[in-house]
Amino acid sequence: MGEMDIGEIMRHLPHRYPFLLVDRVLECIPGERIKGIKNVTFNEPFFQGHFPNYPVMPGVMIIEALAQVSLILFYETIDRLPDDKSIIFFAGIDEARFKRQVIPGDQLLLESIEKRLVRGVGKFSVRASVGDALVAEAELLAALRER
Repeated sequence: MGEMDIGEIMRHLPHRYPFLLVDRVLECIPGERIKGIKNVTFNEPFFQGHFPNYPVMPGVMIIEALAQVSLILFYETIDRLPDDKSIIFFAGIDEARFKRQVIPGDQLLLESIEKRLVRGVGKFSVRASVGDALVAEAELLAALRER
């Protein structure tokens, strides 16, 4: 599968405003990798308090955006969409590192590589960048659970 617009992204993610953090998918190769974009604007709800005089995107929100593109990749790999019977949860994070601040006006490139997906548990190597600058990287775990 190639690009996804916001409508297709919303079919793949249960998240909604203000917690939907992926604006576009540039590339998605099930079982391999995904690249997506988050356009960071001053209107993001978290900038009101983080920080009022120096707006910086919280690191946990960058990781959440990376988890969301990984979730799209997970669903594409297992050839399913979110439904009333199951949901994929964020299950773990390792080796998280933050290299640069993200501010209003930045465009985050979100990349996730599927390292393994066995029995409903996926491991992903993720990285976020702005232009050529690495912003954050981590290893994420996600788990499919029946409701």
